[in-house]
Amino acid sequence: MSLHSRWNIVRNTVLDLIFPPHCVVCGHDGAWLCPDCIASFHYVQPSICGTCGRSLSHGDLCTNCSRHPLEIDGIRAATYFEGSIRQTIHHFKYKGTQVLAPYLGKLLAQAWHSTSLPVSTIVPVPLHPQRLRQRGYNQSALLPRELSKHLDLPVIENCLSRVRHTRPQVGLGAAERRVNVQGAFQCSDQRLEGRSILLIDDVCTTGATLEACAHALYKQGSHVVWALVLAREHHDY
Repeated sequence: MSLHSRWNIVRNTVLDLIFPPHCVVCGHDGAWLCPDCIASFHYVQPSICGTCGRSLSHGDLCTNCSRHPLEIDGIRAATYFEGSIRQTIHHFKYKGTQVLAPYLGKLLAQAWHSTSLPVSTIVPVPLHPQRLRQRGYNQSALLPRELSKHLDLPVIENCLSRVRHTRPQVGLGAAERRVNVQGAFQCSDQRLEGRSILLIDDVCTTGATLEACAHALYKQGSHVVWALVLAREHHDY
């Protein structure tokens, strides 16, 4: 074990003694996300749409993907964005609770193992520099670092950039979301040529952001682009 790793263990042990962890959902002591709350997440189960990953009652594709196919190989999610996971992601994304990253990275790893997506490289969805300065960190960049600890896959950060500062997607319909992020991402990293990519983000609503990222990656020469997210919206837009 490296000196840096030992220091991190000592530091985290001291911090846990001074500031004992408590579950961000239920408040119980002992962990930042307790087993009961993890078990309460609404996990995505078969059958799902082969492209967007939304729940299906029959067939291989949902109505949306049949009519307006997404330009990405596919999207998969660990959970549906409701209840305890919504509260957890809100803490992780907006309240600076970065200590949740190991828990959520493990959640993504479990989802990946259940799907066995044909990918070779992990890439996070980037934030625009202005939003990154406001928030102080990119939650979608923390997740791949944790995920890679469970998978034998490399992470390439800063290869995909957000070149246009867009308005928040919240409150926009599916068509508006696509227009909002069109041309917002750029990739000029030659390391991605010929690679099969696993895009990582926290939440998927319509898939517009992931699709826009995929456009940039395909243009640079990536052959395959899948996306894996912590949670996706259950309903249609």
